[in-house]
Amino acid sequence: MNMPRNWIGEQSNVNRDEDEIDLREYWRVISKHRKSIIGLTVAVSLVTLLVVFALTPIYRSTATVLIEAETAKVVSIDEVYELGGAAQREYFQTQFEILKSRDLAEKVVTRLSLKNHPEFDPTRDNARFSLDWRRFVPESFRPEVSSPTELEIQDTIVRDFQSRLTISPVRNSQLVRISFESSDAKLAAEVPNVLAEVYIESDLEARLNMTRKAAGWLTGQLEGLRERQEQSEKVLQEYRDREQLVDVSGVRSLAAKQLDELTQDLAEASKERSKAQSIYQQVLDQARRGESYYESIPAVLEHPLVNRLKEVEAEAELKVYELSKRYGPEHPKMIGAQSELTATKEATQKQVKAVVDRIAREYKLSLANEREIKRALEETKQEVREINRKEYQLGTLSRDVAANRQLYDMFLKRIKETDLSSDLQSPVARIVDPSVVSLIPYKPKKKQILLLATMAGLFIGVMLAFLMEYLDNTFKTTEDVDSILGLPVLGILPQLKSNGKKRKKQSKDEADENYSPDHMFLQAPKSNFAESIRTIRTGVMLSSLDDDHKVVLVTSSVPSEGKSTVSMNLAIALGHLEKVLLIDADMRRPSIVKFLGLPASTPGLSNLVAGSATFEECVQKIEGSDIDFLTSGVVPPNPLELLSSERFKEVLAKLSQKYDRIVIDSAPANAVSDALLLSSQASAVIYVIKADATPHQVALSGVSRLRRVNAHIVGSVLNRVVMPHQN
Repeated sequence: MNMPRNWIGEQSNVNRDEDEIDLREYWRVISKHRKSIIGLTVAVSLVTLLVVFALTPIYRSTATVLIEAETAKVVSIDEVYELGGAAQREYFQTQFEILKSRDLAEKVVTRLSLKNHPEFDPTRDNARFSLDWRRFVPESFRPEVSSPTELEIQDTIVRDFQSRLTISPVRNSQLVRISFESSDAKLAAEVPNVLAEVYIESDLEARLNMTRKAAGWLTGQLEGLRERQEQSEKVLQEYRDREQLVDVSGVRSLAAKQLDELTQDLAEASKERSKAQSIYQQVLDQARRGESYYESIPAVLEHPLVNRLKEVEAEAELKVYELSKRYGPEHPKMIGAQSELTATKEATQKQVKAVVDRIAREYKLSLANEREIKRALEETKQEVREINRKEYQLGTLSRDVAANRQLYDMFLKRIKETDLSSDLQSPVARIVDPSVVSLIPYKPKKKQILLLATMAGLFIGVMLAFLMEYLDNTFKTTEDVDSILGLPVLGILPQLKSNGKKRKKQSKDEADENYSPDHMFLQAPKSNFAESIRTIRTGVMLSSLDDDHKVVLVTSSVPSEGKSTVSMNLAIALGHLEKVLLIDADMRRPSIVKFLGLPASTPGLSNLVAGSATFEECVQKIEGSDIDFLTSGVVPPNPLELLSSERFKEVLAKLSQKYDRIVIDSAPANAVSDALLLSSQASAVIYVIKADATPHQVALSGVSRLRRVNAHIVGSVLNRVVMPHQN
């Protein structure tokens, strides 16, 4: 079974190196797009720097105010209706909201004459930057805008003032900080102090007005409350007289006790009736069979007199039995004993009948007793219900009297308190730390903004890099080729930066970047590129150990993926070990001829197949190597027809006898069908993929087309891979 290359090593270390592989992949993406990331970060930083230094500095000053938890007792409407004061937490929260109120803001704006302040005057344009489109339109084309009214100006100033104001309670304390921001440092220090003063004055004024209003209202309501109290007491007394109530609670207790006793008696009566009914039912059951069966009833047998008679009857029977052994039936003693036995049985039957009659009487008596107790219980319940009704009505009337009396007493007390507290108003708060002029701007914090903007630019750049990498569906690594196409990778070729000029002294890595890729193997045999070509050559030779790959076809998905470069360098590398012929079979776009600097009219494959030129005329030598080269020749009208001809097969067969290895550079597999026809003549196919350029779907399509014609694809070459030292 053929397993993909690197499969064994990857699987053995998959658990140990999984995180390391992920980190390397992340670093590869970042390194690949590092220039874009750095450029975006620098651009964002520069723009932020320009904007930050153009902003107006803002100063901030703070005053600390202590809000008193307990104030003088002032009557409010809520307190009049017994709604109660707010909880401690709710009280302080209310004061904080009052500090933020529009009413206080308007008073401060008026006291400081902020309408005339340059920073708050809405008729002036104070903004350096504005998104208003009218600023960028010539004045003659701007629409007419009506002048704002006094109310609109006042509203704008107040809203601007509130947006600059910050009220911050100090946790677990009665302190609150009042802060204000302004480009004017003196104004920023003045506003918190003035706001605290206005807040204290407004609270004192409001409480004084409420006290006076409450006192007047309470006086007007007191007379009505007195009349309501007297009326409720009168109704209560009339109800007591009408119902003849003395002590409802005592009567209710007596009735409840009687109800409990009757309930217990009913339970006992029901138990006795049930027991008597059970015995009586036994009597009825035996009566159907006959009176002689009464003696089998347990209650009859357990009766003392019946039990005694049964013993006498047994003694009489024993006496008759003993005399019958000695005397005949006519003997006087036998006659006497028989008479005694008969009398005894009659007495027993009579007593059994009496016991049965008594059982029936006891059952009827217990049943009547149970019914009587039930009737008495219902009467007692009805009596308790009536008592409850009267007690409920009495309680309702009593509560009305108590409520009216309490309300009247409260109003009377509050009137006295209001009169006493009208002159004892204490401030709701006091300033403990007044605000001072700040010498250092509060914002903008230029260093922090610049740092955050730089980090944001870097983060966005990295995210964009990963997004581009995620959306990129091209081949990047050998694992991509292996997993998506299912092809082993014979080797990877690094990306070259050719300039056509050779340096005298250069390192191995420098050689990769300064030679033409088509002659790379000859010009820089010690370069990384040449080492990669040797790796590909080894892969081709190892894949033909069991089956000699005489004809090797090199193709790709689309043009410009480097198949001609791979073909030429692979042929040169094989030429060091074998006799090799390189054929340029891409008759539609021949490129190897251009690499060698030969004219387009040079005889080649098309001339050889057509018979218009000899083999010696068509075959060229590649300078600096031992391999032969067969150009594409004159482009025929229909290259596909030429490649599918029997003449081409014959020519290829003769060439196979003459050379150890033939390398064919074919047209792309997706562009035309030339590669499909040539793959049927080749013993091995190498598929070239351009890294970071060839989409997965395109390569899959080309490989699928080759597999449908049973092409023997021995592996792939990942071309133009950006090596780590090139990043």
